[in-house]
Amino acid sequence: MGMFDRVLVANRGEIAVRVIRTLKRLGVHAIAVYSDADADAPHVALADEAVRIGPAAASESYLDPTRIVRAALETGAQAIHPGYGFLSENAAFGRACADAGIVFVGPGALALEVMGDKIRAKRHVEASGVPVVPGVSEPDATDDELLDAAPHVGFPILVKPSAGGGGKGMQVARDQSELEHALPAARRVARAAFGDDTLLLERFVERPRHIEVQVLADAHGNVIHLGERECSLQRRHQKVVEEAPSPLLDAATRARIGAAACDAARSVEYLGAGTVEFLVSDAAPDEFFFIEMNTRLQVEHPVTELVTGVDLVEQQLRIAAGETLAIAQDDVRMTGHAIEARVYAESPERGFLPSTGDVIAWRAPSGEGVRVDAGIREGQRITADYDPMIAKVIAHGSDRAEALDRLDAALAATVLLGVETNIAFLRTLLAHPDVRAGHLDTGLIDRLPEAAAAGAPADAATDASADPASDPLERVARAARERDARAAAAGDHAWRSARGWRIAVSDAGSPGSESGDGDRSTVATAADGTVWVHLDGRTGAFARLDRRAALDARLALLERGGSADPELRAPMPGSVTTLLVADGDPVAAGQAVLAIEAMKMEHRVTATVAGVARIRVAVGEQVARDQVVARVEPAAERDEAGPAASDDRPRDDAHDAAVPNASHQE
Repeated sequence: MGMFDRVLVANRGEIAVRVIRTLKRLGVHAIAVYSDADADAPHVALADEAVRIGPAAASESYLDPTRIVRAALETGAQAIHPGYGFLSENAAFGRACADAGIVFVGPGALALEVMGDKIRAKRHVEASGVPVVPGVSEPDATDDELLDAAPHVGFPILVKPSAGGGGKGMQVARDQSELEHALPAARRVARAAFGDDTLLLERFVERPRHIEVQVLADAHGNVIHLGERECSLQRRHQKVVEEAPSPLLDAATRARIGAAACDAARSVEYLGAGTVEFLVSDAAPDEFFFIEMNTRLQVEHPVTELVTGVDLVEQQLRIAAGETLAIAQDDVRMTGHAIEARVYAESPERGFLPSTGDVIAWRAPSGEGVRVDAGIREGQRITADYDPMIAKVIAHGSDRAEALDRLDAALAATVLLGVETNIAFLRTLLAHPDVRAGHLDTGLIDRLPEAAAAGAPADAATDASADPASDPLERVARAARERDARAAAAGDHAWRSARGWRIAVSDAGSPGSESGDGDRSTVATAADGTVWVHLDGRTGAFARLDRRAALDARLALLERGGSADPELRAPMPGSVTTLLVADGDPVAAGQAVLAIEAMKMEHRVTATVAGVARIRVAVGEQVARDQVVARVEPAAERDEAGPAASDDRPRDDAHDAAVPNASHQE
């Protein structure tokens, strides 16, 4: 057949940009698709051609097979590259492409159907002699049947939706009581996310290592692996940092696990690039258990590309075009070490809840061994419509220590203002002694102290922190505000009317030089008056002081006698997915009242005090961050004054014990 002339990329964000770059390098006409929310997105600008496919909601755009296939037909695309997430592992979409005479850049129907169902995949590989984790995988099992089977599996137990991926809906139950609550919650998430609430149970392996093997298979019977990736640094089952090769495996185990991955691929007549995932015992690295096979490109594929020199997207395209693999197993060499960190639009200080906002400054890092995969630009709006991962920073070095150092330096140089991110948390994580030593497991992040989990920098606990005015970030922000005030007083119309601005601080008279912090800073002011500062690898946001709001908050606290705020507020913008209590029901402190979903994550809002719940929202309603969604009338308040109306005053403490189900394309 030969290489394609025109390929449509059925995705968005950083992966669409990454695929389009390879297409353009190969001289292939790249066609992008976009929703209304992405009309000005970088992947649209980079492509040779772009087609609107619908409104912002993914279900009406990127997840609609009919719209995607129609766009391909209208533009004359010979093939569709699905990226990852969205329709990349959808067997029905693969069939729709075939019916339309379009090549699906991915595996065939057998692999999609078998490996797309965790229960079927587990049985399939188990029958082939591949070791699997003990568990229950009956497709029609009821909650009662799963509860009865649990003692035979052994606690702790991991509850997993069969049809999905990315950790969505996964929950750990350490006893029968926890399992009783976990099953209905997991079914609810699975039904909403995948349209299939089938669940399976697995023994939860304590302190496991998550290691996956990259495979390539062509239509001529050739199957090879490109080594393994260590993906053990996860938060609530969601990968955060990945590396290649694993610091755990020796050469013999690498060969064995690679051979097992190739056997799994052959068993389903695999075609293209895929990943076979295993749990490996930290105490016994020669023991590994099959978890699942991801039948598409992985988010973390860049680390494999950097250590092997193989462009995986190019290989996908050549295999889909019918070419024979030009690489034999003996040709694969892993040189040096590579580590990737996922940059999420989220707030570690608020329990890693997704954040939204306008990107008012963006500067990607550069330097030897540094690669950045991103799909954002200055002025772009980060919404709650899609996944919170907005960029990946990857570093390659001659060894693991050099790769870690380069990645930390790259993250420090990453400037992203206007939306909260996890960059500070990533740097704290990379500095952890266990991470530096390669002593990893999937629970390491969840065991971190609260300050470390929130991303507090290692040098933050100094005397300067007690006096905000002595913090360099605060000094830069104050200098920027003074500059703003002087410009406004002088009648500088452009300065006053601009919705966002950016200045570089210097010692020689440039804007903000009063701070005395040199030309190391990037400063930008958002439309709401918040000053964002990046300085010496740190980022801070300084909100405009609203004295009336602060006074109201203090008065409200005094009225409550310092007690918790009975107003329950949305921890993030999103959609109300379920009401766990009815209006007027009694609730206990800590009891879940309702759930909100955004960016493929579900979070529970819990009562801060005991009393009677007064619900302010309905299922399906869109809510804003900090919007009052319910109120708990304490018993004393009801007895003395009757039901109290909400006044929408700012809260003084976090009330939401958010329980995010791990999200994301992976």
